[in-house]
Amino acid sequence: MEKTEKIGVIHIFASNNNTIILLTDQTGAETIAKCTGGMIVKSQHKEGSPYAAMKVAETVAEKAREKGIRIVDVRVRAPGGIKTKSPGPGAEASIRSLTRNGLRIRNIQNVTPVPHDGCRKKERYRGKK
Repeated sequence: MEKTEKIGVIHIFASNNNTIILLTDQTGAETIAKCTGGMIVKSQHKEGSPYAAMKVAETVAEKAREKGIRIVDVRVRAPGGIKTKSPGPGAEASIRSLTRNGLRIRNIQNVTPVPHDGCRKKERYRGKK
């Protein structure tokens, strides 16, 4: 009898100020593990750094292995909307760290919300023109 491997979904929210990683089952209904940059580093200005993201990914990968998850789908998200649409510095570091810690990544998907002409962007305060 062949045993099917468990598949999980890793949601990475990477802004300039923080990195949040969430591990769920395939449907996304059940949260298995969650970790943020603030849980790893002490100083607030280092929460969004690649080092903090790497440590966060290690923590989540360890919990995934405990639950028997070996294959994951990765969904990367930036703040989006009227804010920046490119993920912060922690996104790439966390993906690299996941593969180093024994998880096999099946696919990587960008799920940043893009407005279809919704709210107006905040005007820049004087100075740069």
